[in-house]
Amino acid sequence: MRRLVPIALALLLISPLAATAESRVPATEAEVKLSFAPVVRAAAPAVVNIYATWIVERRASPFANDPFFSQFFEGFGQGVPRMQNSLGSGVIVDESGIVVSNYHVVQEATDIRVVLADRREYDGEVLLSDRDTDIAVIRLKGASDLPALDIADSEAAEVGDLVLAIGNPFGVGQTVSSGIISATARVAAVDRGQAGYFLQTDAPINPGNSGGALVDMNGDLVGLNTSILTRSGGSNGIGFAIPSNLVARYVEQALDGRDSFSRPWAGASVQPVDSGLAEALELDRPRGVLVTELHPQSPLAAAGIRAGDVILSAGGLPVNGNEEFEYRLLTLGFGSDVVVSVLRDGSLEEITVAVPEAPDDSAGPVQIGGRSPLAGLTVAEVTPRLIEALDLPLSATGVIVVRTGGYASRLGLRPGDVLRGLNGQGIDTLETLERIINDGGRIWDLEIGRGNRTLRLRVRD
Repeated sequence: MRRLVPIALALLLISPLAATAESRVPATEAEVKLSFAPVVRAAAPAVVNIYATWIVERRASPFANDPFFSQFFEGFGQGVPRMQNSLGSGVIVDESGIVVSNYHVVQEATDIRVVLADRREYDGEVLLSDRDTDIAVIRLKGASDLPALDIADSEAAEVGDLVLAIGNPFGVGQTVSSGIISATARVAAVDRGQAGYFLQTDAPINPGNSGGALVDMNGDLVGLNTSILTRSGGSNGIGFAIPSNLVARYVEQALDGRDSFSRPWAGASVQPVDSGLAEALELDRPRGVLVTELHPQSPLAAAGIRAGDVILSAGGLPVNGNEEFEYRLLTLGFGSDVVVSVLRDGSLEEITVAVPEAPDDSAGPVQIGGRSPLAGLTVAEVTPRLIEALDLPLSATGVIVVRTGGYASRLGLRPGDVLRGLNGQGIDTLETLERIINDGGRIWDLEIGRGNRTLRLRVRD
């Protein structure tokens, strides 16, 4: 017993020394020079400044600023063109001069000037842009052999990974800030009022950083900086970046010669499984999305998926919300076979689904002629492509208003309105609508679908 006491005391004396041995000042020149500089040297030359200009037409109404009279003089006065400018960042992803940035940086620009880190300047042209995802793909005219970033697999990014944000905040010049990925699969409403699916980072992102690079420690592009969560306008340590896997799909389609982004179409409505649904479905925890509705032409329905099924994953990646479900399809791309993990009646099934573009095989658009109250309307039959483009309910059928004009423009109809019925008869095709119009009449009773509402309109000829 006496021998154990000195041993215990020795351990107590040694223990603090062992702990402090791990905490020391850098001992070698290499340790002193430890920094992000090699990553910055590799990545920064591919990050560019973008100067965009477009023309906005404003009405020079003398009542424009009057809160009362402006509503009665809407559209009054001559249009006054006004130049609007924006400053942002972009990332070269192909040495031939392909740059990715945010849609809100270039918008409908009439002039785009791109300045590289080495001060070379190029004129840019937008190949493909998408307001919904806030992505734009730009080509630099006459460019070749430019520094370019490789696009990383954003699905491999983990919370805690070190990242660098490179851009041009406040127009002060190229700036680098460091941080970590603080969340993945983050669904958030950005400052333009749109919801998206993002990587979240605490690397400071400020105005002018939009479209800049979020790079990993290999110097590869893991995200496209797009927005911040702020009350003051400055960085509060919560920034959002569009995942690089989604950016890659846009680049692919732009290089294929497409001028608009083609989305895979599932033809399904889903809702997240919360704790109440999880209990009702006898799940061990809330996970997946519940299929609530399927379009008759849905590829999921064709593969055997039914309303009431719970989709747990797509392509081996988890699906836990509407935005995540859409994102999985976007990054997998249309035309590919996707293995979907489905829970049905307590049993797990793996179903292979071929996800196409939304079909668009019906007649239209055509302009209604003659002397009816609908004369001047341009209409088309409702198709999955129009349902997707106009965000219509999956159950929408009939004939849709594409453009208003002529006498019909006085009726208050809008593009996107669905003509469901006329004079007590249902409208399912353009042929049906034409036949009812040719029957004529003095009173026209019109049933209209607008979003989730049903409107009725009576017009006397």
